Amino acid sequence: MSYPEPRYLGEKGQVSALFRPASPEPDTGFITYVASQENTNGEFGLYKIDMGPKAKGAAEHFHRTISESFYVLSGEIRLYNGERWVTGGEGDFLYVPPGGLHAFHNDSDDPVSLLLLFTPGAPREEYFEKLAEYSQRSSEELKAFRIRHDQYNTTDMLDA
Repeated sequence: MSYPEPRYLGEKGQVSALFRPASPEPDTGFITYVASQENTNGEFGLYKIDMGPKAKGAAEHFHRTISESFYVLSGEIRLYNGERWVTGGEGDFLYVPPGGLHAFHNDSDDPVSLLLLFTPGAPREEYFEKLAEYSQRSSEELKAFRIRHDQYNTTDMLDA
């Protein structure tokens, strides 16, 4: 395996690093945007997810354009790897390439915290910010919203 083709062709480097101080509160009810695709020029998105006890996560789905990686910071989370459910604990990691079936939820009595990394960067913030709103709309509107955000739930595919 080799390194990718250079994307920076200068000789001396440049001042371009981004420092984001810690946020005191999550940006949504459960997600903190550590690095959005806007901040990384579309390279990746990195979110911290804090789920309460017995919290629903995402149903079985896949993405056509992005990979997703999960890294458990604390607590235990149930992760579906496309074949079976596994329990992820502190330090555990799950990588899901484009097209890979996956799901997650917290069925424990304790909170869980994890990092979610997706590449390349995509405008996922709107998905998380408006999902609850679209969940109250018709199933057709919810499905169109998901597809607009590269989220293909397998239950939606059964309806097709």
